[in-house]
Amino acid sequence: MALQFGVHTGLHSTTVDDLRSLWRRIEDAGFDWISIWDHFYAADATGSAECLEAVSMHAALATTTSRVRCGSLVYSIGYRHPAVLANAIATIDHLSGGRATLGVGAGWHQLEYDAYGIPFPPVGVRMRQLEEGILCIRGLLTQPATTFAGDYFELTDARCEPRPVQRQLPLWVGGGGEKVTLRIVAQHADGWNVPFVPPEVFAHKVGVLKEHCERAGTDPAKITKAVNLGFAFDDAGLEQQFGRMAGFIGPGSLVGEPREIIDKIGAYRDAGADWVILAVRPPFDPDALDRFAAEVMPAFA
Repeated sequence: MALQFGVHTGLHSTTVDDLRSLWRRIEDAGFDWISIWDHFYAADATGSAECLEAVSMHAALATTTSRVRCGSLVYSIGYRHPAVLANAIATIDHLSGGRATLGVGAGWHQLEYDAYGIPFPPVGVRMRQLEEGILCIRGLLTQPATTFAGDYFELTDARCEPRPVQRQLPLWVGGGGEKVTLRIVAQHADGWNVPFVPPEVFAHKVGVLKEHCERAGTDPAKITKAVNLGFAFDDAGLEQQFGRMAGFIGPGSLVGEPREIIDKIGAYRDAGADWVILAVRPPFDPDALDRFAAEVMPAFA
């Protein structure tokens, strides 16, 4: 299967109208995936609270587009009970005509947890919450009724009706933790996404995932592997989007002329990537995305 391309759109410091216009242009350019993030504050070092809500914008994405996969990278399991999230994604799948993908993760942005009084337990607890949440969501989306008794979540003959359009709505897990996150991917997920890592790190993590798959009896080829990468044709464009974070994410970004970008994407493909997803933030540069589609994507057709 040819490498596929998508765009991950940040929801801070922008408007609904601007995002809808951007999503239509991304779809028209030939990308096959668009996703939203799950934050209440901007996911950067500014502390800004100007950010559109994720579930609402996921629904808007579903109704604005007609062809692309409509994803989330990723919903924090700590922000909503898994039954609430399952019901939301089932409805979004109906809004999209069966194009939704649900990405979930353990959460990390403590600033917004603290601001909203949402408990932010140690990472080990958050990972156990993630695994229990996935089991609840999978049951609700695929079974007539689900009963579950865990340490953090409980369901009793719980139903999610109507269930999604898709017989098995793809469930992705986000993160790069090699001991727990990748084990959860191997045991429970249809896909995996990791952000802002260079090709050699991505290759290493793919190898770790395969080891977890061997222990779990899972075929690693059946798990979609995706990488989120910053993108701009020059350093100034990356800094304009990511500010002080530009240097941090630089090794996991695509910057330079098309030939340089093609070579780096080739390294991710050779490492096992099925999807390369461009992480873009306001101020958006749709012209750069059009150029990427015209000058970079054909090299991987």
